[in-house]
Amino acid sequence: MHHKYNQMKLPQPFIEQTKALLCEEYTNLESALQEESPVSIRVNKTKSFLHNETMNVPWCSSGYYLGERLTFTFDPLFHAGCYYVQEASSMFVEQIIKKYVTEPVVALDLCAAPGGKSTHLRSLLPEGSFLVANEVIRNRSQILAENLIKWGHPDIAVTNNDPSDFSDLGTLFDLILTDVPCSGEGMFRKDPGAIEEWSPENVTICYQRQRRIIADIWPALKPGGILIYSTCTYNLMEDEENIEWIKKELGAESLFVDVPQEWGITGNLAGTDTPVYRFLPHKTKGEGFFLAALRKLEDDEIQPTRNKSSKKNKKEKPLEIPQQAKLWIQHPEDFNFERRGDFIVACRKSNAELITLLYQQLRVVHSGIIIGEVKGKDLIPHQSLAMSNELNTNEFSSCELTYEQAISYLRKEAIVLDATVPKGYLLLQYKNVPLGFVKNIGNRANNLYPQEWRIRSGYLPEEVRCI
Repeated sequence: MHHKYNQMKLPQPFIEQTKALLCEEYTNLESALQEESPVSIRVNKTKSFLHNETMNVPWCSSGYYLGERLTFTFDPLFHAGCYYVQEASSMFVEQIIKKYVTEPVVALDLCAAPGGKSTHLRSLLPEGSFLVANEVIRNRSQILAENLIKWGHPDIAVTNNDPSDFSDLGTLFDLILTDVPCSGEGMFRKDPGAIEEWSPENVTICYQRQRRIIADIWPALKPGGILIYSTCTYNLMEDEENIEWIKKELGAESLFVDVPQEWGITGNLAGTDTPVYRFLPHKTKGEGFFLAALRKLEDDEIQPTRNKSSKKNKKEKPLEIPQQAKLWIQHPEDFNFERRGDFIVACRKSNAELITLLYQQLRVVHSGIIIGEVKGKDLIPHQSLAMSNELNTNEFSSCELTYEQAISYLRKEAIVLDATVPKGYLLLQYKNVPLGFVKNIGNRANNLYPQEWRIRSGYLPEEVRCI
C-alpha cells in the first residue's frame, strides 16, 4: 500500500490524553493511524445484484471489506441503492439489534445524516417496524432522505428537527439510536481536517452537548425502551463518563452482547464494569468508534402520547387519486394513497396514525413512497417509486442500459434509446436493477432523474472500478 500522506501530526494534548487511556498500547494506535483506512460496504439484500466480495466484516452479516477504494460515484449500482459505503466499526449496531429487538418497533435515528446507520437499521428491524430518521441540519436532511429512498424500504420518515422537538410526541419510541456529534478523534486518519478542529476545549463542549442531546430525547423513549449511544472518539468524557451520567441521572441499565475474542473489540477503559464496545484501529479493522446500549428503567407514570387536534378541516373533499397510482406498487391493498400538493404518496395503512402524528409535530422531509406527480391528466412516475422495493415492474416497459448510457442518465443528460423501445414512460435498468424513469417520445427520451441527485462530475476517471 502506498501512503497518500506524510506522517500524521497529532496534537500534543491528544497524545497525552490517549497515552493515559491506553498506556503501552498507545504506540500501536499511533502507528495504525499512519496506515490507510480500510474501505467497507454494506450490501442491500433486498436488491438483487451479484457481487463477489468475500472479506466479511465479522460483526455485520451484510458488511464486506474491499481490497481498494472504488470509484463509487461512477458505479450505477451505488446510485441504485444496491450497497452503501459505510465505515466497518459502526456496523456493530447490528449486534445490539439482533439480540434485543425481536418484535416490530417504532425506532428513531436521531443524528442520522448521511444515512449509513439508518439504512443499516432499516435492514435489521423486524418487518412491521417503522423508522424515523432525523437530521437537524436542513441540507443534510435532504441527503439523508435521498439515501433512504435509494435503500427502498417504504416504512420510513425523514425529519429535520432539533432533539428537543421530539418531547411533544410523548413516549413514542421503542428504540433510539444516538450517534452523537463528537470531537472526532476516531476519524483522524480518514479526515485530516478532524485533527485541525480538535482541542481539549472542543472535547469539553462536545461532552456537554452530548448530555443535552440525550436529556432532550430521553422523554421520547418508552420505559423499557433501548437507547444506543455511539461516538467516533476515544476519550472517557464523551464515552464511558457520559454512559455513567445517563445511568445515574436519567435512570437506565446497561445492556451487553457477547463478543468473540477474535473480533478484537476493547471493553470499558474507565475501570467500571459497565459494558461498552470500543473499536481501536490497531486491534479492529475500522476507524475509532465507541458504542454502548442502555435500557430505560420502567417509570411509574407512563406519559401518554400527546395528540394535538388535526389542523385539517374535516369537510375538505380529499383530492382524487389517479387509479393507475395503485397499480404501480405490488401490494396496493396494504397502503393508503394521498395527495400532498401535486404528489401522490403511499404509506402503509398500519402506520397511518403514527405518520399523522409526525406531520402534526415535526418537519417531515419525506415519508413512505412518492408514487408520482400529477400534471394535468398525466401521472409522472417518481424516482422514489423506481427505488422502492414495492415497485410493480410489470406495469412498466423496461429498457436495459449499457454502462455509458447509465452514467449519462445519472448525469441527467438526454439519452437516445433504441428505436424499437416503446414510447411513453419507461423504467430504465442497469444489470437488471431499476435506475429510474424516462419519458420516451421517439427521437429522444426526457430524463426524469432528480436534478439534485445527479452526478455532477463531468469527467470519467481513467480507470473505473465498480463492484
